[in-house]
Formats: sequence, structure tokens, C-alpha cells
Amino acid sequence: MVVFLANRANLQSKRLHDRIRNRISAEFDDVHRRRTEPREAGPYRVVGTVNPQQFLDEKTYPTTIARIEVGFQLQTGEPYEYYWFNWIEPERQLLVGWHQDDTHDDLGPVHLQVSDSATAVDHQPADFIDSHPLDVVEQRLESLPDAVTAVKWNDERPAGLR
Repeated sequence: MVVFLANRANLQSKRLHDRIRNRISAEFDDVHRRRTEPREAGPYRVVGTVNPQQFLDEKTYPTTIARIEVGFQLQTGEPYEYYWFNWIEPERQLLVGWHQDDTHDDLGPVHLQVSDSATAVDHQPADFIDSHPLDVVEQRLESLPDAVTAVKWNDERPAGLR
């Protein structure tokens, strides 16, 4: 595990997202930083593509196309950053992601969400990682395979987490 001891108070958004881009380029293809859409929180997302069969080491995984989207919002008014760390499978209309924001206060500061197209089908509380954003990326990357494979399916649609 890599530990980042940099001062979080001095983070700059563009530089942080460029460092995330550099980090995930080792495991994902076509990694780039993009500006967020008006409906998205935060200024940037880092996006990369991957073959889930290779990434998850499951030759029978039902799709060969997925992407990851990671974004942080600094200066939130909280003593920590907000973030969105999403695994998206367009062919299956699946999103599995950790969200640290103020949308589900009943679940705590972080939740794991499963969505079918644009509809959330499950939310679960998740571990709060009070650490530098690059450390959060490391820990979420490490947990990603288990989170994706924990999704249960009903009638060809995600039904939630096991």
C-alpha cells in the first residue's frame, strides 16, 4: 500500500486529477481528465476504459467494456473532500460506485451505490477513508473487484449488493 503524506489543505484540483490520471493509467486504457458536465459535482473527472474480464480476472464475465470515473471536489465546507469513484458498464447499464457527498446523510459520509441506467437500486454505508485523495484512490482501486462482483442480478438487471 502506498501512503501519501502530502498536505491536503494545499490540494489544487487540476493537479490532483492529473495525478489520479497518472496513477490509474497503469491499469486502465485511454485515461484522460475531462471537465464535468453541469449536472455533475466537482470540476473534473478522470476517465479510463478497461476490459472487465481481464481486470477482474474472470474470463466468463458478461461484458468486455467498462470504464472508471473518478472525481474529487475540494473545499466542501466539511473537513474532508467529496469524491465519486464509479465503475460503469454501458452495455449492462450498470454503475457501481463509492460516493462521498452530502446526498445520503442517513448512510454516513460515504455510501456504495448500485445503479441501473439512471436509477439507483441499492445504497449501502461504506467505510469512511479520512486520508489524502490519492490514498483514497488506492484503497478504492483495491476494493473495486470485490464491489463489482458483489452485485446480484435479477432478470438481467442489477438488484443490489449481496
